[in-house]
Amino acid sequence: MIESDTAYAALVSRDPRFDGVFFVGVTSTGIYCRPICPAKTPLRKNCQFFVSAEAAEKASFRPCLRCRPELAPGSAPVDNAQRIAHLLAHRIDEGIIDTNLDTVAAQFELSARQLRRIVQKELGVSPIELLQTRRLLLAKQILTETRLPIIDVAFASGFSSLRRFNDAFSSRYGMPPTRLRRQANEHAAVTDAAATSVLQLVYRPPYDWPGMLAFLAARTMKSIECVIGDSYMRTVLIGKYSGWISVTHAPEKSALLVEFTHSLLPVLPALLARLRNLFDLAARPDVIAAHLMKDKLLKKAVSNNPGLRVPGAFDGFEMAVRAILGQQISVKAATTLACRFAEAFGQKIETSFTELTRLSPLPDRIANADIGDIAKLGIVATRAKCIVALAKAFAAAELKLDAGADPDVTIKKLTTFPGIGQWTAHYIAMRALRWPDAFPKEDIAIRNKLGGITAKQAEAMSQQWRPWRSYAVLHIWNSSG
Repeated sequence: MIESDTAYAALVSRDPRFDGVFFVGVTSTGIYCRPICPAKTPLRKNCQFFVSAEAAEKASFRPCLRCRPELAPGSAPVDNAQRIAHLLAHRIDEGIIDTNLDTVAAQFELSARQLRRIVQKELGVSPIELLQTRRLLLAKQILTETRLPIIDVAFASGFSSLRRFNDAFSSRYGMPPTRLRRQANEHAAVTDAAATSVLQLVYRPPYDWPGMLAFLAARTMKSIECVIGDSYMRTVLIGKYSGWISVTHAPEKSALLVEFTHSLLPVLPALLARLRNLFDLAARPDVIAAHLMKDKLLKKAVSNNPGLRVPGAFDGFEMAVRAILGQQISVKAATTLACRFAEAFGQKIETSFTELTRLSPLPDRIANADIGDIAKLGIVATRAKCIVALAKAFAAAELKLDAGADPDVTIKKLTTFPGIGQWTAHYIAMRALRWPDAFPKEDIAIRNKLGGITAKQAEAMSQQWRPWRSYAVLHIWNSSG
C-alpha cells in the first residue's frame, strides 16, 4: 500500500500517474475519489487512503460523481500475489466466480481459503466483496454513460434480478439507480432506440494509439476484424452471445471509447475485460519507461515513445493460432494465412459493416477439422497438426490462455505440443497471458538489432529489463537499429 504522506502529495498535485493506484476516502463527506479528482482538495486529517475502490466501499465510502472511480485504470500485475488477485478479478468479469471459487484456487494449487487471504491482502476485501463492488461500479458507469433501461443495466452488470440490483445499489450508495442517472454530470452518447451503446475505458497517459493501431492493422484477420481510420473494429463471440465492437481514441479524456451492440449486454463485463487486455490499459507507462531508460541501449527508443503498449489478445485460442502461423515467416505472410484460416473455418455473422462478416474460428470446430483441409490453405502440415492438437486441448478444457495465468506453467505446457517452441510460447505469454516479462530470446529480429548476438547472450542482456521485458521487446522491434 502507498505511504499516506506520499498519497496525499499525489492528491494535492492531482498526479495522473497515481490514478488507479490508490483511492482517497474523505471522512467529512463520506465520498471516495481518484487522486485526479477536480474537486477541492480535502484537508489531510479528513483523508483515508485505500488500495482499491472495493476497499473504500467496504469502509462505507460512496463513489464520487465527478471523478467517477469506476473509470480508474487498473494495475498491471507483476508479482505472483498481484497476478492471482488480478486473475480472480478477471474470472469475476467472465462470470466464472459465481460457480466455484475452489476451481479458480485450484489453478494456483491453492485452497479457496488461501485465495481469499491473498485477495484480502492485495485488495483489502474478500472475493465476494470484490464481486459485488465490481458489479455496482460497472452498473454506475452504464447508468451514467448510456440510456439503457434499468433492467438491462442490472443484468449487464451481473445481477440475477432487478430486485437484487435495486436493493444492492440503494443499500451501498444510499439512492436508487434512477436518482443516480438524473444526477449524472455526463450525458449518454446514444438514444433509447439505438442498437448500440458507448462506454469509456480509461488509461494512464501517454498512450501511443497510432502505434497500437499500426500493430493491429498489420495483423488483421479479414472478415473478423479491421482498422478503418482511427477505429479498430471486430466481431465478437463470447459464450453464446455474438455481435461487434468498434474502438476509437478520445485523448482529451485519456480514454478509449467502446461502441458495442446490445446483443453483447449479457457478457459486457467479460467484453470490457478482454478489451482492457487487448489494449493494455492497466499499464504504468511512467514506471515502465523509468526502468527501461536505465539501459543506454533502450534509452533513445523509450524516450521517443513513452506511450508504447504491448498489444494483448482478445481471444487466447485465436492468438495461439496466429502465433503458430507466424513461425519463421513474415508478418505479412502469416496474416495472409490467418485470413484464409478465418475464411475457411469462421462462422458467418451479419453486421452493419461489409468488412465484418465472420466470427473467429472456435476450438470445437478446429478440433474436428481434417488436417488436410487446413494444410490445403497453404499451412505447413506440421503446423496444421499443431493447431488441431491445440484446439483439442482447448475443447477438452485442458488448456486456457487467459490474462493473468501462471506464465511458467503455461509456457511449459505449450511447449509439450509438437511444433511449439520457446519463441512461440513466450510470444503467446506476452500477448494472451499479458505477462509483462516475456522474452522470446530466439527472435532473429531482436538478436540482430542487439548486434547479431546469440539467444543465450540476448537472455543475459535482458535481465536488466525485468520485469518489463515484454515492453523492451516492442521497443526493440520498433527501433530503426
